[in-house]
Amino acid sequence: MLGKILLLFKIPELRKKILFILMVFGIFRLAANLPIPGVDQERLDAFFGGNQIFGLLNIFSGGALEQLSIVMLGLGPFITSTIILQLMTMVFPKLKEMYQEEGEQGRQKFNQYGRMLTVPLAGLQGFGFITLLTRQGVIDPLGGFGMLTTLVTVTAGAVFLMWLGELISEKGIGNGISLMIFAGIVASVPLSIRQLIVTFTADQLPLIIIFFVLAIVIIAGVITVNEARRNIPVSYAKRVRGGRVYGGVSTFLPLNLNPAGVIPIIFALSIMLFPGMIASFMSGATAIWAIKIANLFNAFSSNTWMYGFCYFFLVVLFTYFYTAVTFNPDNIANNLQKQGGFVPGIRPGKPTAAHLHYILNRTLLIGALFLGTIAVLPSIIQGATGIGAFTFLIGGTSILIVVSVVLETIRQIEAQLVMREYEGF
Repeated sequence: MLGKILLLFKIPELRKKILFILMVFGIFRLAANLPIPGVDQERLDAFFGGNQIFGLLNIFSGGALEQLSIVMLGLGPFITSTIILQLMTMVFPKLKEMYQEEGEQGRQKFNQYGRMLTVPLAGLQGFGFITLLTRQGVIDPLGGFGMLTTLVTVTAGAVFLMWLGELISEKGIGNGISLMIFAGIVASVPLSIRQLIVTFTADQLPLIIIFFVLAIVIIAGVITVNEARRNIPVSYAKRVRGGRVYGGVSTFLPLNLNPAGVIPIIFALSIMLFPGMIASFMSGATAIWAIKIANLFNAFSSNTWMYGFCYFFLVVLFTYFYTAVTFNPDNIANNLQKQGGFVPGIRPGKPTAAHLHYILNRTLLIGALFLGTIAVLPSIIQGATGIGAFTFLIGGTSILIVVSVVLETIRQIEAQLVMREYEGF
């Protein structure tokens, strides 16, 4: 592995790509520490210290949200727009055809719609968050022009991060958006180390050792499930065309154990954030009904068992839902039939689709349960050990993103190295 890393820096083209990615990460971290004006830092620290929901969102922005920086929205608006468009493919057949059947050109047009939708979503999210912080006394009251200026700034910051991610995809290695999210998560590691050192006591040493051993085991489990495949054998009939014989080969159709990736957790997290956000909005209300609703939502958010159960259930539910949106066994069965392929022992067409449904539902159950367990693990471990630092290492969206991005980047680098080895040969 060390030899491959050294080889990366010996190849000029790959060295330029890696240095370019590091430069973009540096720009991202610089922008994450440029705050918007009119912020009361003491109240801001108190707000994030007492609000677990926004503390969780802060992790994925690399601390930009806690600093109320110009890029405090992170890549959230772009991810939200992409999710919305993918859900809309179930409603609008033309959008589904563009995304699934028109090839690379259709996907480029689909991605362009996602970029366009990011702008209004960033404006709405920025307005809601700034309004909330103004009511909490974290930000000085803004006039009409001040609110407009701040909204334009944070919206431009979200678009700027999206552009940086696209640049990495174009000129670097791997998926730029994933790498930007990865950089934001990893940026919180030094803060977690500092928190652990400041709050460290001698009686916590056995818990910390168990904590890190458990973290290693869970990371190994995430890697195993993330790479797990269920290979379905597929054979192709022999065809004679122009005196040549085609087909007659056997291959596999791989089904991932977790085909939905981290999207179900993001869906579930978005819904679970609503009670806490509504309670925060209504905390300063004077109406009795608003106070009762705020107290009800606060009670729900503070009930660890109820919150964890709902979170787990939503993750499992959205795993099945998102897989149904993105993976269509009927289309795969039809494509196999058109290409002369078949699953041994299964008739082509509808029987093949039913067979794929049967296997998918059973493998997906394992992936969904594992994904739900990983999502609620940080709360379980923190409640059992009382240690808040490094909880991102043992569960939730963060660990899945980190593992997925690292594995995908390693595959991209190895592909680049293999290609250059063949060129040299």
